[in-house]
Amino acid sequence: MNIKNVVIGIAIIILTIFVAVYGISVFYSSPEYEDFCDEFKTAEVINDSERCEELGGKWHVYEGFRPAELKAEGYCDKDFTCREEYETAREIYSRNLFLITLSLGIIIIILGTLIFKLEAVGAGLMGGGVGIILWGVVGFWKFADNWLKFLLSLVGLLILIWLAYYSNKKSIFALFKKKKKK
Repeated sequence: MNIKNVVIGIAIIILTIFVAVYGISVFYSSPEYEDFCDEFKTAEVINDSERCEELGGKWHVYEGFRPAELKAEGYCDKDFTCREEYETAREIYSRNLFLITLSLGIIIIILGTLIFKLEAVGAGLMGGGVGIILWGVVGFWKFADNWLKFLLSLVGLLILIWLAYYSNKKSIFALFKKKKKK
């Protein structure tokens, strides 16, 4: 592959990822912190757990060293409840985004592998598909359990190995067959 095709392939990778990211965000927007937690507009100093909980917060008791000038036995995390709701919405969004990007990335990799025979275009689309999958994985990975991470990684690896052999018209089973001597 000459340098022109390498540059075109890299540009296709970048633009494929951009199209996917902005295309998905047009139709499926992420939750915003401000939609769950309004800016706290009171100057009230909260010194007890009852008032804190009335406002939807969580009271934390100071442990260990506490400066003498602090009269309260703890402090109020005013955004505790709304932040939990935001994190729940964020986890659902990340999971859904992962499923969307995984499907879209696989489709683009298959298109790049099987349909587009021009090497720069095919390789660029395949790289873009991988980038799209990575984008979805990065957002969801912190919420997934280790068994799910292992299973998804294993399935992805097996699919890509099969796709590589299929696209090159070679049988994966040929690796295990004994070669006949002539």
